Amino acid sequence: MTALHLNPLFARLESAERILVAGAGGGFDIYAGLPVALSLLHQGKEVHLANLSFSAVEGLPLEAWLAPDVAIVTPTTALHQTYFPERTLAQWLDRHGYPSTVHAFPRVGVQPLRAAYRSLIERYRIDAVVLVDGGTDILMRGDESGLGTPEEDLTSVAALHGLDVPERLVLSLGFGVDAYHGVSHGLVLENIAALDRDGAYLGSFSVSRSTREGTLFVDAVAHAQEHTPDHPSIVNGSIAAAVQGAFGDVQFTSRTRGSELFINPLMSLYFAFELEGVARRCLYLEKIEETQLIRQVSSAIAVFREDVARQRPPRRIPH
Repeated sequence: MTALHLNPLFARLESAERILVAGAGGGFDIYAGLPVALSLLHQGKEVHLANLSFSAVEGLPLEAWLAPDVAIVTPTTALHQTYFPERTLAQWLDRHGYPSTVHAFPRVGVQPLRAAYRSLIERYRIDAVVLVDGGTDILMRGDESGLGTPEEDLTSVAALHGLDVPERLVLSLGFGVDAYHGVSHGLVLENIAALDRDGAYLGSFSVSRSTREGTLFVDAVAHAQEHTPDHPSIVNGSIAAAVQGAFGDVQFTSRTRGSELFINPLMSLYFAFELEGVARRCLYLEKIEETQLIRQVSSAIAVFREDVARQRPPRRIPH
């Protein structure tokens, strides 16, 4: 039990020496883990970064691979690729004097992703993993009316669920951003309450621009937007706007033209969980266990959804 004045997440990580912070859902998800990763670095921890990648990592040369399905991305990796969030983050880390390696996993199924995680964990003797989702669809059970884009998120959860690591935690940052993908955040709150009853919810805390880590996060997102102008992160852009006190329909990229945004302070809140609890409440986790390819994960979820007798309808937040 943690005292009220202490942060439960960091209390759980206090004894950990070598921590892996990983983006669960691909793209810029690793940026959602940056404030926590920086805080751990500032505490003197050894921190390693990884991300399930949407970039063409399969074409990297042999010397770029730590192990099968684990690429080592540095500030100078594959400069010909314009969309490469892992390299963009590595460049930002290098600019600020932080360790500048970001590991990238290709989009694969549960079994090869678990093997990739195992290789990374064994190589660096990792004793805690923090899996981070930019958004909330990692918290969907599978019987909701809308799941968002769960394939990569739950593949990551399933992969780590099968590994023996002293601490495995899940963070969700960006409450509300998945509404565009059909997620009911009333149901998100219902799911969080259920995880709390199970003893798997570790509470929430905000990324504040009054902190060193919050200021650096905003700078990192601005750097990424500058270096990926054709495909900036809507999720992290929304979170960074919220961290800076923006509210309402704040347009920061042409990608959202025609959509009404609702930037608000809840987007800057981390919600923290035990990974075991998140995995236990996912209704289709066993159905994706043996997958080798990400498209097999998509097919398994689709088949599961066809067999759901009654989907939980969207739940309005009455405030």
